[in-house]
Amino acid sequence: MAIHSKIGIIGGGISGIAAAKQLSKHEPMVFESTDSIGGVWKHCSYKSTKLQTPRCDYEFSDFPWTQRDNTSFPSYQEILDYLYSYATYFDVLKFVRFNSKVVEIRFVGGDSSETTSEEYGSLLPGKPVWEVGVQTSQSEIIQWYAFEFLVICTGKYGDVPAIPKFPKNKGPEIFHGKVMHTIDYCKLNEDESTQLLKGKKVVIFGYKKSAIDLAVECAEANQVWGLPFYMFYSTRASQFLHERPNQGLFRTVLCHMLSPMLPLEKYGLKPDHPFEEDYASCQMAILPEQFFPEADKGKIAFKRASKWWFTEEGVEFEDGTKLDADIVILATGFDGKKKLKAMIPDPFRTEIRCKWLSRLVDEQFKLPSVENMLGQTAKEMEIMRRTTRFYKRSCISTFSINHSDEICEEMGWSSWRKKNNWFAEAFSPYNSQDYEEEK
Repeated sequence: MAIHSKIGIIGGGISGIAAAKQLSKHEPMVFESTDSIGGVWKHCSYKSTKLQTPRCDYEFSDFPWTQRDNTSFPSYQEILDYLYSYATYFDVLKFVRFNSKVVEIRFVGGDSSETTSEEYGSLLPGKPVWEVGVQTSQSEIIQWYAFEFLVICTGKYGDVPAIPKFPKNKGPEIFHGKVMHTIDYCKLNEDESTQLLKGKKVVIFGYKKSAIDLAVECAEANQVWGLPFYMFYSTRASQFLHERPNQGLFRTVLCHMLSPMLPLEKYGLKPDHPFEEDYASCQMAILPEQFFPEADKGKIAFKRASKWWFTEEGVEFEDGTKLDADIVILATGFDGKKKLKAMIPDPFRTEIRCKWLSRLVDEQFKLPSVENMLGQTAKEMEIMRRTTRFYKRSCISTFSINHSDEICEEMGWSSWRKKNNWFAEAFSPYNSQDYEEEK
């Protein structure tokens, strides 16, 4: 017999805790597969991992950092402490079931009689629509739960590593050294990671945050800095740099005129495409403080290659060059699609969104028709294809203010949040404080 409740939430990371707080009056059940909240901040962080934005740009609207004007970038431990403080203050932890892994989801259907061609009916139909199979770490038995509404907050990082494919007889099995993915490296404590890397020749495959953080960690540096990209990309004026649906001819022309070109030239790492394309697809990262100084000392070397494979002594690249290695670490990311497909049945596959979700559940507004939603999605996909070759991984942060505008308008809020100050509206960075509850 399945245990019936109104709302289930899968995942106890930042999004899962935010959703639980916004939906707290429904007493949701939150299933967290580990023994801690925090998600990737808890389970996919190194000792040197820090946030890439100022802390005031990464906070809940009703729970500011105690030192929000501190310009340093918070460490992963500071972020975990902040999240626990938030969850404790709003008494959210009572909803979380730890060591509870969702292993299967079944769609058992709902009453569609209330749904018209223009809008959906109630999202809480009064009877179960989803069945969720949960296995605890203490038992092999699967316990089933039934929910009227299910919120998936598992994210696309962690859990399922993306492992490169190699030619026959050229994979990790022939390498005499140690091979590991960053998800395994994250499980090491400080002493274990130091012993693993000390005095070793380490080859890291990857080029984003995990890879560059780990490269500096290998060079024994752990301070992080960052260019203030939030000043360029979190203001309303910056949104004119990006084409969006229904924006008009003038704005379309303007965004192409203002689009920046900031390619990296030093160290032979200049890409074949403009900086804007990387930003639009979240393929950029803030560099650790000692990254290039350590490179100047020869402790970090770079190699651009799209094809490579293992040898007994190390790795070989498509141009014929070889590198000896004691350890090869794959900073090759995670397979978010596989993670979801393992859980969600066919055909289904920040905080402001959680506020939107809460109001949607409470029927304070209605969703548009499926036809209208698909039409809007098609328009956005067409713009993605036109503006970046990496359109399949287009990043919401590029359009964060435009996206939040749409959310505010659907909830009946004003989309301009700077209290009628047009200069601040255009040029002051947006953060969560701008999206406080409307009185």
